[in-house]
Formats: sequence, C-alpha cells, structure tokens
Amino acid sequence: MTASNLRLPVLADESIARQQELRMRPILNRPAGQLVVHEIYASIQGESTYVGLPCIFIRLTGCPLRCRWCDTPHAFTEGKPLSIEQILDEVDRLSPRLVEVTGGEPLAHPECDRLLSALADTGRQILLETSGAISIESVDSRVIAIVDMKCPSSGECGSNDYENLRRLRSHDEVKFVVGNREDFDWSVELIRQFALDSRTVLFSPVHGELDSRDLADWILSTELTIRQQVPLHKVIWGADARGV
Repeated sequence: MTASNLRLPVLADESIARQQELRMRPILNRPAGQLVVHEIYASIQGESTYVGLPCIFIRLTGCPLRCRWCDTPHAFTEGKPLSIEQILDEVDRLSPRLVEVTGGEPLAHPECDRLLSALADTGRQILLETSGAISIESVDSRVIAIVDMKCPSSGECGSNDYENLRRLRSHDEVKFVVGNREDFDWSVELIRQFALDSRTVLFSPVHGELDSRDLADWILSTELTIRQQVPLHKVIWGADARGV
C-alpha cells in the first residue's frame, strides 16, 4: 500500500494534507484484507443512542487529525496488523451483539469498508464512529454511522467534509463535541443550515472543560431537538482509563 491508497480529508492546503498523510504512516504498507488494530474489547457503550448497552469495540490505529482535546492519542501509533478474518475471530470470542468500529479514524483505512461489511454479515448491529473528515458514501447501508463533526475549538474544523451531512442515511447520527459557546453556536448553525433537526443529533461537552449544566441551558434555549449526552464510560471508569 502506498500513501496514495489512504483515505484522507480533501484539503486545499497542501502542507496540511501532507502532514495528515505522514500521520498515517503506522497503517502504510499493509497487504489487502489487513488493518492495523489498536485494541478489541467488550465494554459498555458510552455514547450515542446506544449508550449503556454492552458493546464490542474495534479500535483501529491511526488518525490524520489532531483534535486539541483528543482522549485516545495512544491510538495514533500503537497497534498490530490483523486480517479481517482474525478480527472476526476476536469478535466471535466476545458476547455482545452490538459492535462499534472506532479509532483513531477508521475510514482512513482502505480496508475499513470491507471490515464493516464483513461485520454486518455476522448479523450483529454495527456502529461506525467517524470524524466527519472522510466521506461516508461507501459505508455499508447496514452500518450506523456516527459522524463526529469537528467544532472550532477542536482545532480541526477545517478538516470537516460538510457533504457528509448530505450523505447521512435515515439511521445515521451526528455528534458535536462542544468546548465553549462558540462551538455551540457554530453547531446550531450547521443543524439549521443542513436541516438536521429531524435527525438524531448528539451534543457532548468537552470533558473537564464545559459544564454539562451550561450545555443543557444552551440546548433548552434553542428549542431544537438535540440529545445531550455525557461520556458514560468516563463517568464509570474515569477519564484516563483505557480499554473501556
């Protein structure tokens, strides 16, 4: 695999695009049917409308973005190559019927679409947590995409692919991680601009930065149908826990 095989955000700034390409070196030179996997484990789903349910997490290595508040920087480089068949074998050892493919940024892996389809073939419910920077157009229709649009305070707002908001299927969800009032107002404007109010829209406060009570007050002031959430896994195990 060469760098050109990577799926990266489409950016006008060539220097930033090159930087993102270099960040994905850990997943380069993989043969067909293989992905670099940071970890596979069973836990409680901490976010989305599936919050609280037992879930298998498949965390892939590598991300072209560097969000200021990222809570999984260890997934940028740590991991081991596994074939899709090996990943399915690991999933079969665990009992939950809900599976989430996350990262890093899973869609940067050229083989991610094949993995998602293979997982859906098992009859399990499959979620995809993606940054919103890479097109979801080719994602299997059986998979629920949770598209995490990057707000201004993340430092990666310029990486958003806003066409993803037009590519959403009826069962997909949109997520905004909000760090301040600017992020909130920016997110509300996107909801109105793309008529997202009829969809499942999730707002989360940046952990340790924005008081959930403030976010609740702001949501109530809009009269929009927004679902506020808190990262349940951090409430249960703490913000620094890994493998949960």
